[in-house]
Amino acid sequence: MSQSVRSRLTSLVPALGWIGGYQRSWLRADLVAGITLAAYLLPAGLGDASLANLPPQAGLYACLFGGLVFWLFCSSRHTTVTVTSAISLLVGASLGGIAGGDTTRFGVLAAGTALLVALIAFIAWLAKAGSIVNFISESVMVGFKCGVALFLASTQLPKLCGIPGSHGDFWENSGHFLKLLHTTNPTSITIGGSALLLLVLGKRFLKHQPVALFVVVGGILASHWLGLDAPGDPRAVKMLGAVPHGPPALGLPALHWSYLNDLVPLALACFLLGAVETAAIGRTFAAKHGGRFDANQEFLALAAANLAAGLGRGFPISGGMSQSLVNEGGGARTPLSGAIAAGIILLVVLFFSSLLAALPQPVLAAVVLVAVAGLFQAAALKHLWHGDRAEFLVAMVAIVGVLGQGLLRGVMIGAILSLLLLLRRASRPHVAFLGRIPGTRRFSDQERHPDNELIPGVLIVRPESSLLYFNMDHVRDTIAERVRAEITPPKLVVLDLSAAPYVDLHSTHTLAALADELAAAGVRVQAVEAHASVRERLRNEGVAAKLGAVTRFTSVADAVESMHLATPT
Repeated sequence: MSQSVRSRLTSLVPALGWIGGYQRSWLRADLVAGITLAAYLLPAGLGDASLANLPPQAGLYACLFGGLVFWLFCSSRHTTVTVTSAISLLVGASLGGIAGGDTTRFGVLAAGTALLVALIAFIAWLAKAGSIVNFISESVMVGFKCGVALFLASTQLPKLCGIPGSHGDFWENSGHFLKLLHTTNPTSITIGGSALLLLVLGKRFLKHQPVALFVVVGGILASHWLGLDAPGDPRAVKMLGAVPHGPPALGLPALHWSYLNDLVPLALACFLLGAVETAAIGRTFAAKHGGRFDANQEFLALAAANLAAGLGRGFPISGGMSQSLVNEGGGARTPLSGAIAAGIILLVVLFFSSLLAALPQPVLAAVVLVAVAGLFQAAALKHLWHGDRAEFLVAMVAIVGVLGQGLLRGVMIGAILSLLLLLRRASRPHVAFLGRIPGTRRFSDQERHPDNELIPGVLIVRPESSLLYFNMDHVRDTIAERVRAEITPPKLVVLDLSAAPYVDLHSTHTLAALADELAAAGVRVQAVEAHASVRERLRNEGVAAKLGAVTRFTSVADAVESMHLATPT
């Protein structure tokens, strides 16, 4: 095999690169991490399947088949693929109306959504669209996750209390819960509350330990010993129910083409959530352990994992932050730990799935509530409130969007809001007015450094952005208004273009029109420190002469000194 072919294969399948240098001493660490990770993935698979309104085995299948392939393609050595609460809630809330109450059709649609996510991720990989994850701002994600946490609480609290649940939005679910709160099953709230307390204490004092697995096992044992599922007993607690033995038959779900129009928006939202979460995890570990994070490669890994999950009757999956931290904390040296965890889940599916039938639903609800408690980021909201009120408002809009419009529309509102904020900021770049740093020939923003020296008769301006058709009017108006506002009109406007790496055609002619307008008022314009491509654009459009014959030799200080006006006020 030639070196170029081997290099290409390694770039497609990173595991081919590191597995050749795998050291025997790493195996023990990966094995321990894999066992620890499986102890977290098993309850997560069961709990998130319930959030997605799918049978419990769907969550196990998703973790199993996704985990068997993700480790081959991922670029991050600690990222773990799993079902996530946000995506599971999104699937459950969005497919209910499409499935029309048919549980079989619901499972087919969920698997079909995973395949569509795989297709979108594969296209994103082909297009090298890794930067797409940056278009959803952190404030939008904070708001979305907080909204998801509140919506989740409205779906799981009835299960914790043994109350029949509702299937509406947050407000409907909350109203239904409060209305029936007096019918709480004492046994359910005792079992669920005890599990919740143990999980909270475990999270506080036993970090990175599989407390959730012990709580699940304890719940199953308590069900057997106390007879919690005795038919006709008023103390009876609802159980998880039968979980089929063995893996499902692999293959394409029997999905009709007519469903595609309904599933594509859901798949796109799942992909965006998964891509953002997986990228955030990868960047965290890259910063902590060194190495290069490749967002495009993670798209390929997500495509492979969701393809396997869809063919294996699962539902959409992505990188999971808490599970990845557990994997890292367990001592994982390579992504092989993810494959080991998937192998353990396979053993459970093959030989021990019948034991899960006696798991009380209140215990499962407690597991889910604690697992996603971190989604409600109160500290992040507080930080936004004190640091940037506009970003805080964005987060609140995202929360209200999720609670009032549902998860799918909440994701879309967040994405659109991110783009609108990006466009708004790009359309109003900062225009700095410069003063001379005392004792030097350098100049900086007068607003930030009030001790800078002003130059009599000279106004020095620096637009801090590329000049484009949608922001040039703002830049032009800012400069013109400042010239008019000067008590003593300047004789020279020095236009520092060092912070404008690109100037488009519209902006070129707008600068020329501004120069003509100022010239009519007796003010000369001198552009300085322009990038080579900008100078070329100005010359090609025949406007360089109006801007003082732009060259690469003249600096701001040179332009000021050439007017013999360097004496500070």
